[in-house]
Amino acid sequence: MVVSMQRDWSEALLDLLNTTPVVDGTPTEALDGAWLRANGAAGHRVHDARGVRDDLQRVVRGEVSGDVLDTYLRGVTQTPQIVGDAVTWRLDADWPARMVLAWGELQSTMPGRLRPCANGECHLFLLDRSRGGTGRWCSMSGCGNRMKARRHYGRAAGAAT
Repeated sequence: MVVSMQRDWSEALLDLLNTTPVVDGTPTEALDGAWLRANGAAGHRVHDARGVRDDLQRVVRGEVSGDVLDTYLRGVTQTPQIVGDAVTWRLDADWPARMVLAWGELQSTMPGRLRPCANGECHLFLLDRSRGGTGRWCSMSGCGNRMKARRHYGRAAGAAT
């Protein structure tokens, strides 16, 4: 299968990683057939896509080495071709391989910027695009606000004693 290079695969990767949100305190599963169709993976089995996602989540969280992703890259090829008066590269990779390649590209171009949300109760991930690389939460209005409020109330309670 030839995968288009035009798609923003880093955003697709982040969407994939974020298919296990916590809703009202309960972990949920958002990766289903409809999600696959909407994200360029029609024809792939939900079970297999969840396996890729779970492995990528464990790697990004630092629970396992990136070596576990190697199996998804088997069969990937890149072939030069002439288009007009220029050499371009044709990437032959299926959807799971493309997700792993997107992770690898982010590791190379934005090391350490793809990370889990700093809120331990949240299961989401963020791609920190801030200048200083200091982003900590998946959402400043959600997790960031809650974490800052907790710290504030904790300091205020400590000062009152």
